[in-house]
Amino acid sequence: MYNIIERYMAKLTIEDINNFAITKNANLSEDELKFTYEFLKKNWKEIIKNPNIFNIDRYKDKYSKENFVKIKQLYLDYFNKFAAFL
Repeated sequence: MYNIIERYMAKLTIEDINNFAITKNANLSEDELKFTYEFLKKNWKEIIKNPNIFNIDRYKDKYSKENFVKIKQLYLDYFNKFAAFL
């Protein structure tokens, strides 16, 4: 599973993140989008290595209140769906 994620992350673009956000009704500002892209590219390995200790609330100041609620819910939904595979 790790190799699949690694290949996907290597090809991930900022446009991919924006398109995904839009499909989930989150309209990220330019700063929010840039932060999300850079954060994921830099930290994805640590997040999947230790998903139980990742605290998404530490990053709520990087997003509007509305977007953070949506992002946090997405994170929790996907964590619950895929945590057993990590």
